[in-house]
Amino acid sequence: MIEKATPSPEAIKAWARLMRVSRQLVEKAEDALKEGGLPPLAWYDVLHELAEAGEGGLRPFQLIERTLFAQYNISRLLARLEADGLVEKLPVADDGRGQTIRITDEGRETRRRMWAFYGKSIADLVGARLSAADLETLAGLLGRLRHPPADD
Repeated sequence: MIEKATPSPEAIKAWARLMRVSRQLVEKAEDALKEGGLPPLAWYDVLHELAEAGEGGLRPFQLIERTLFAQYNISRLLARLEADGLVEKLPVADDGRGQTIRITDEGRETRRRMWAFYGKSIADLVGARLSAADLETLAGLLGRLRHPPADD
């Protein structure tokens, strides 16, 4: 049986603002990338995770977990990244159908170029508007909303 819970007015207000602000910030970061003639933010997310994984790369299911993309979305995105030479698919020795995805040198360069615009967006849209203490408080509050909790 599902327990009925009614959110408080404060919870509703916080939720609405979180959703609106999140969408607006992502849209502005996307606009900055587009103005720079660069791929969308989803590409950066995948390239970032693959770069962080190192030479071993990641299996597609690991990318899904780390990026929260749906399986069909990640498959299409990986095909596009591979076609553009930004990632490579490698067979997994003990799994005949399995693949490991690894970022290429061109992928690292694309990620670096994207970061110039994306990082500036973060600095302008968040860093310039909040104090260091406010940023720490916000990061802490948002961290408490994560499930399961994670250190990031």
